[in-house]
Amino acid sequence: MTKYVLANWKAHKTLSDAEVWFEKFWQLYKPHPQVEVIIAPPSLYLVSIWQKLQQYKTAHLNLAAQDVSPFPPGSYTGATPAEMVRNLVEFAILGHSERRRYFHETNQDVANKVREAQANNIRPIVCVDQAYAKSQIAALDEDDLDGLIIGYGPVEAIGIDLPPSPAKIKETIEEIQKIAPANPILYGGSINKDNANDYLKIKGVAGLMVGTASMDPEEFALICETASL
Repeated sequence: MTKYVLANWKAHKTLSDAEVWFEKFWQLYKPHPQVEVIIAPPSLYLVSIWQKLQQYKTAHLNLAAQDVSPFPPGSYTGATPAEMVRNLVEFAILGHSERRRYFHETNQDVANKVREAQANNIRPIVCVDQAYAKSQIAALDEDDLDGLIIGYGPVEAIGIDLPPSPAKIKETIEEIQKIAPANPILYGGSINKDNANDYLKIKGVAGLMVGTASMDPEEFALICETASL
């Protein structure tokens, strides 16, 4: 079964920081045929990083957009339509709890983004919250779920040093599987090199969404290696 390890840089790093990160990561990264590594840098850097990836031609290393517009190309100032990044990324993170909280994205907004991504051959990674997972997934049509990856990250565990217990996460994963039994589920929330294996061992977890720990190329490489074991 394919495992996924996602690095979500959020709104961190300059372009020079990103280039240094990749230089260090490439020295440590050991591709594995059953582990897909996904890097989600700020959208401003996608072109430069994509060009680097073409030079190195590293296997099983993919790029993701941190977001795409719910609208197609047109008169939408400030938006980044999926069509504009379709040749740069394989994945897109949609509906992250920070987008829902700070940018007031609705379930319908996320559903529209899913359709835009899929129409442009970008695989959506849709983030859901424990309390609202059912309604968040219900906003998607059956066709929307085809090929979609679900990302679960408890809001209270994002950016803190005290992650929830694997037993508690297991309960939520089982609830999500009842709603979307055919979709891979990634867990994200205070993941680091020391606890990554504990969460990967949870039945139903297909991979990890790594935030703070992905800022360090050495630690992220160790998490990728853990996923391959």
